[in-house]
Amino acid sequence: MADRPDPQAQAGHNAPGLSLHVPEPKFRPGDAVDFSHVDVGEPGKQPRPDETCAPETMRDFAYGLVRVLGDDNRAHGPWDPKLDPETLRTMLGHMAMTRAFDERMFRGQRQGKTSFYMKCTGEEATSVAASMALASDDMVFPSYRQQGILIQRGYPLIEMINQIYSNRGDKLKGRQLPIMYSSREHSFFTISGNLATQTPQAVGWAMASAIKGDTRIAATWVGEGSTAEGDFHSACLFATVYNAPVILNVINNQWAISSFSGFAGAERTTFAARALGYGLAGLRVDGNDPLACYAAEQWAANRARANAGPTLIEFFTYRAEGHSTSDDPSGYRSAQEREEWPLGDPVMRLKNHLIELGEWDEERQEKMDLEAAEHVKKVTKEAEANGILGHGLHHPFRTMFEDVFEELPWHLKEQAEQAIHERETKFPGGLPNEGKGA
Repeated sequence: MADRPDPQAQAGHNAPGLSLHVPEPKFRPGDAVDFSHVDVGEPGKQPRPDETCAPETMRDFAYGLVRVLGDDNRAHGPWDPKLDPETLRTMLGHMAMTRAFDERMFRGQRQGKTSFYMKCTGEEATSVAASMALASDDMVFPSYRQQGILIQRGYPLIEMINQIYSNRGDKLKGRQLPIMYSSREHSFFTISGNLATQTPQAVGWAMASAIKGDTRIAATWVGEGSTAEGDFHSACLFATVYNAPVILNVINNQWAISSFSGFAGAERTTFAARALGYGLAGLRVDGNDPLACYAAEQWAANRARANAGPTLIEFFTYRAEGHSTSDDPSGYRSAQEREEWPLGDPVMRLKNHLIELGEWDEERQEKMDLEAAEHVKKVTKEAEANGILGHGLHHPFRTMFEDVFEELPWHLKEQAEQAIHERETKFPGGLPNEGKGA
């Protein structure tokens, strides 16, 4: 076979060959970690612009970092939301409950009681504090790591656990992957496993609210890796064009499963900077600072309600645990990263702030943590009475054909009859421990 001609020689020049850049994380397993390259800025130094300002005046906010809590555990600067101590204690309680819930459900998965779970350790402020800044009936379109929103809004823990166990108490009837909750009563849109689909849905809902002259706004949460999906960019475009009253929250926790944020563009710019090209207001926020998270979400909510337009917020945080119970982060990142992360832990920071104010102490924190753990343990036992993975206490078999059509069409009736017949033939006495009516 003849040698292929050299394209450069044919072109008659000596230009160097092209090279492909493949992003690489700074630290791999076993590496020493040094986050000195991360510029977190000084708390309180970022100005707070008018909520109705033009997006083009906000360029610096897409590259800086809105921070309130300093190393002295005090609140600084114009972004301080000046929350009263009782509200701060409530916020701390929701984050403590979220962390206790995560620990119990993670343990349940390891015990074989459910197939899957995802913790939000280190990211609690981005859901709890942020959602507290919204009205309780504002519609939220979460991703799969915002369990703190449901806990903050008072959704019963037993309903969350029933869904995780896919048991006979599961209101979603086992049709969703564990942790993909849904609650119309709490204005919590159904979580989807298809990444970023919730972003155009949130924008569309917000547009409908504006069309109707309603006062409710929408907020959505998405991971930084999911901003590489086309749906996210469609959402940004529609939000800008139609001035939708929506908040696009991007949780930059540095890792999308085993891929670091560079594969979504973090080496080149910030995720908040994506707002600039669309004409969106953009904020980059310390995602481990509960006061900054609250203040930024409140600013964006006020902006939306004033018909001043949508906002994209990047919450700069760190995923302290694995992506899910199916993931082992020790295989792709240094074990030191969690301890070396320069922005600390959101629960500890809020606790220390309350102690600095003279409104809290270590003894009350220990009591809060213990009460949260005991409450989750008690509710978990109640949920387990409805069934756990694999022992037959689930919704009746016939329900897999229900809830799509008002009247079941003929072809589904045939499929249902065939499936039920085959099941009865194979298991004439029923499955062991099978739930009533299955």
